Amino acid sequence: MKTPGLSIAQKLYLALFIAVATASMPVFFFVQWQTGLPVALSAMCVGALVLRMLTRKLFAGLQALESGLLNFKDSDFSTLLAYQKEDELGRLCRLYNEAAQQLRDEKQWIYQRELMLDKVLHSAPQALLLTDDKGIVVFSNHSAKTLLNCEHNLEGMKLDSLAQKASPVLYNVLADEMDGLFELPEKGEEKQTWHLSNGELLLNNQFHRLYIFKQLTRELNRQEVAVWKKVIRIISHELNNSLGPISSMLHSGKILANKLEDARLERVFSTIDERIRHLTEFVQGYGKFAKLPAPRLQPVVLPELLAQLQTQWQFSFTKSGVLTAPNQLLADAPQLEQLLINLIKNAHESGSDVDAIKIEVTFQTKHVLLRVLDSGLGMSEHIMANALIPFYSTKASGTGLGLALCREIVEAHHGDIHLKNRQQGGLCVEVRLPLTIS
Repeated sequence: MKTPGLSIAQKLYLALFIAVATASMPVFFFVQWQTGLPVALSAMCVGALVLRMLTRKLFAGLQALESGLLNFKDSDFSTLLAYQKEDELGRLCRLYNEAAQQLRDEKQWIYQRELMLDKVLHSAPQALLLTDDKGIVVFSNHSAKTLLNCEHNLEGMKLDSLAQKASPVLYNVLADEMDGLFELPEKGEEKQTWHLSNGELLLNNQFHRLYIFKQLTRELNRQEVAVWKKVIRIISHELNNSLGPISSMLHSGKILANKLEDARLERVFSTIDERIRHLTEFVQGYGKFAKLPAPRLQPVVLPELLAQLQTQWQFSFTKSGVLTAPNQLLADAPQLEQLLINLIKNAHESGSDVDAIKIEVTFQTKHVLLRVLDSGLGMSEHIMANALIPFYSTKASGTGLGLALCREIVEAHHGDIHLKNRQQGGLCVEVRLPLTIS
C-alpha cells in the first residue's frame, strides 16, 4: 500500500526551513550559537509568515480545484472556480471551468435524449421487456404491463412467474424462447395474433435478454381485407364487362320478341332482365365494400344519430360513463350511420325479441364503447370466427358483406369490433371507437 506523500504546503515549508538553515550556517561560524540560533529562528518565522501570505490564494485555489474534481467524480458539473488571475493556477482554473461547462451541456443533452427515449419506449405499441441473466425484469413499458395483465411496475420481478399468471400460452412461448407468430386467447374475444422477437445483448458487462411483442391482429386483418378487395375488384370488373353486352343483346331480343308476340319469349327475356338487375346490384354492393373511401371526419353527436335511427328501426339505447359535451366524437357520419344500421339490422334478423334489442353507449376518457345487444340464438364458435370475413354468410340470401363492411368502417376509424355471445342468450357486438383520430 502506498503511503501518502508530502503536500505542497509541507514541501514549501520544508524548502523554507532548508533555505533558512543553509543561509544561517555562516552566521554560526562568526557568532556564538546562542546569538545565531534566535536569528535563524526569527528568519524562519518571518519567512513562514511571508510564505503563508504569498501562497494563501494558491492553496485556496488548489482546494477549490480539488473540491471541483470531487464533484466531477460525483457527476456534479455545476461548480465553477472563481480564481481568475493570469498565472498557471488561473489558466488551470479556466480550463476546469470550460470543461465543467462542456460536461454540463453534454449531461443536459444526454438527459433530454433519455427523457425522449423513455417517452418513446413507454408509448410504443410494442410490448418491451428487458431481463437480466437471472430472468428478472429490469425494464418494461406500459404495453408490457397490459400484455401481462399487471397494473404495478414489473421491474424486480421474475418474468416467468408474471407470464404464468397472465397466460399459460405466453408462459410456454417465453419458456421456448421462440421467435415468430403465436396466438394469444383473449377473454370473450377472438384470438389475438402476436409476433415475438427476442435476443441477448451485453449491457454493463452483463448479459440481458430483450423481448419485443408486436400485436399483428389488426395488420393481418388489414392484409386479409386488402386481398378480398382485390378479388372483388377483379370479379366486379369481369362481371361488368359481361353484363354490358348481355344487357344490350337482351334489349334487342325483347324488341324481336315483341314483334313475334310470343309470350314464352317475353317470360324468358323478363327473367333474364330480372337476374341481370339482381346481379348488377350484387356487383355494386361488393364494389361499395371494395372502394370504401377514407373517413371524412366531422363532429357526430351520438344521441342525435341514434334518435334519428329510432325513426327507422325499433331499439332502445342508453348512455353512461365520462360524458363529453355534447356527447360527440369525430367520425364520418354516413359511414357511422351505415355501421349502426348493419348491426341493428342483424339484431332484428337474429330471431330476437324486438323489445330486447338495445344499444349501450359508454363514453370513456379517449374512447366511446358501443354495445349492440339482442336476445337471439347467438353464434357458434365457427360462425363467430368467420363472421367478419367477406362473402361469409349463414343466410340463404345473404351476401356476406354486412359485418365485413362494419369491420372495414371500424378499422378505418382506428377502432376495434368484437363479437361475443351473451350469458343470458343472444349476441353482443362491441365496437370501440376513438373520440378523436390522430
